[in-house]
Amino acid sequence: MRVIKKQFIRKLNILLISSCLIPLIVNGQNLEDGEWGYFGGDNNFNRYSPVDQINAGNVDQLSILWRRDATAASLREDYNGMSFEKNLRSTPLLVDGVLYAPNIFGLVEAFDPATGETVWIQEPYQQTMLEAAGISTRGIAYWQQGIDRRLMVVRGSYLYALNPETGETFADFGREEPGRINLAYSAANANNFSLTTSPLVIGNTAVIGGFLNGAGDSGSRKEAAPENIRGFDVTNGELKWEFNVVPQAGEFGYDTWEEGSAEWSGDIGSWCCMSADDELGIVYVPLSAPTSAYYGGHRPGDNLFSNSLVALDAETGERIWHFQMIHHDLWEYDNGSPPILGDITVDGRTIKAVMQANKNGFVYVFDRTNGEPVWPIVETPVPQSIVEGEATSATQPIPSKPPAFDRQGITLDDLIDFTPALRSQALELIDNFTIGPLYTPPSPWIEAGNQGTLTLPSTWGAGNWNTGAFDPETGMYFAVSYTKADNLGIAPTSSESATMTHSLSREAPGVPNIQGIPLLKPPYGRVTALDMNTGELAWTVANGDGPRDHPLLKDLDLPPLGIPNRPAPLVTKSLLFVGEGSDAVVGTVPGAGGAYDGPDTGFDESWRWGTLFRAFDKSSGNTVFEIDLSAGTTGAPMTYMHEGKQYIVVAVSSQATEPEWVALGLSQ
Repeated sequence: MRVIKKQFIRKLNILLISSCLIPLIVNGQNLEDGEWGYFGGDNNFNRYSPVDQINAGNVDQLSILWRRDATAASLREDYNGMSFEKNLRSTPLLVDGVLYAPNIFGLVEAFDPATGETVWIQEPYQQTMLEAAGISTRGIAYWQQGIDRRLMVVRGSYLYALNPETGETFADFGREEPGRINLAYSAANANNFSLTTSPLVIGNTAVIGGFLNGAGDSGSRKEAAPENIRGFDVTNGELKWEFNVVPQAGEFGYDTWEEGSAEWSGDIGSWCCMSADDELGIVYVPLSAPTSAYYGGHRPGDNLFSNSLVALDAETGERIWHFQMIHHDLWEYDNGSPPILGDITVDGRTIKAVMQANKNGFVYVFDRTNGEPVWPIVETPVPQSIVEGEATSATQPIPSKPPAFDRQGITLDDLIDFTPALRSQALELIDNFTIGPLYTPPSPWIEAGNQGTLTLPSTWGAGNWNTGAFDPETGMYFAVSYTKADNLGIAPTSSESATMTHSLSREAPGVPNIQGIPLLKPPYGRVTALDMNTGELAWTVANGDGPRDHPLLKDLDLPPLGIPNRPAPLVTKSLLFVGEGSDAVVGTVPGAGGAYDGPDTGFDESWRWGTLFRAFDKSSGNTVFEIDLSAGTTGAPMTYMHEGKQYIVVAVSSQATEPEWVALGLSQ
């Protein structure tokens, strides 16, 4: 073990154990108020805390209390300064007076919640560069039964059980390699298992999703391994059950893969976040798109359980109910956001709800006990594909309530009109593209002809892992989203290794812009409040100001334009907290995936991510406080009480700064 830098006196959470009963405490569900037992808060994943020492009356006194490095400098010294990415995805836990969080390499660190000083750092399982290197993950899970406590961690292709006191592994967990179990698949077409999210622990079961880096969303091969959901025993690592995300012969849903396509199709992982109802014993699993998300001629049918929310029995893995948000996906519209659990009151009736946001901009709301929609979800005719070999679903399920939390589809009215000249350029640039409403399918890319289909939301979504927080006291759901288009042009495959007739064209152009200005009207990033008791929109505001200094915009009187990024919200009894995101987060801003790539405009592009962290009035969306963190937010914020003081901790980084955790609190 690495030497502990500070001796840390911790309170002992020793439970009174009778001779016949050992109470079960899981993921902070029964821990005292002011702790944060799962990276989504608790298994409800509502990103909510009832603490309110920091409130609207004193939030203006909020300041930075400490910052701590997340790059494990001593570890890098031991391994010749190994490099790391800048995206610190981590959200800490606060359990029994200690913060726990995965650092930039995915190794867990324990630190003092009052000072940020190190208690211990998880050692690489083997003392090699290969074992030490890794990437940041979004969180870890905590389990306790009696006086037995464990931290459950996924790192690379392994599930670890760590001692919260020391960071050491448990020798009774795993057979082949004591302390960890290998999650890698041996199935055909399986490749490089990884997971950037946390296990979910319910009872004595650790539930694992996954990502196999197989054929992927835009490849030209139809063969891929499915990314099944698995449940492991927390105490010994034994596999308890496995749920097939692509049904096998004889299983429910197999016939939705026509022409035998279930035999070769795969992907469909749960890469973001799961939630669970501990009383019902149900795990809620959001699933992603199938292999080759933009062309489906090789997988005719609706393709269960792609793009579905599936409710599983936590002990057996058996399906209780499911709902498919997208039939035969052609847009990569994953359920990439956490399914959030909360009780709502609709027409005088209390409903135990689950709220699932999709990349398409809708939140689908169900009775989580049985899967019945709270409001009607209507199968609605959608545009059909003209790509050779494609068979689009005739309808898609459209929620009647609540309304979409971001823009969907593109019409000419959606193009910018800041000035007549900008409007004219936007119309000219879009002329050779196909546009239309939500679910307008990808179109053939034809050189010097049709340039493809401009889709909105993009394949990164309006919503993603960051979308969603729920206030159980008011029934308000807060969606953080951004507006970005993609171009989907389909062409015959030319690769010698291709096993599909068509795939996404690598020659189709990107989404055009005007000297870096998006063609679509703002805001490009927003925060939206949806009242889940009525299903109505409460308010929406831009998140951030936007390209105010652009030479084509600087003299115009424009409202806040919003920053196109993916920060996550935190809601407390008093306030809503949201950052502006970071250029270290892949898939949003230029330099991090290219949301609005274009020629060098010669102006300061820092508007694209920002460094501000804000507090919003929950009832109106008005900004009541903001603070400059000197870097953008990369992970979801959390809050806790420690020794009578409330703290807010958030991961920050940028392409120009080092990853850190920053703790905020009242200065007095």
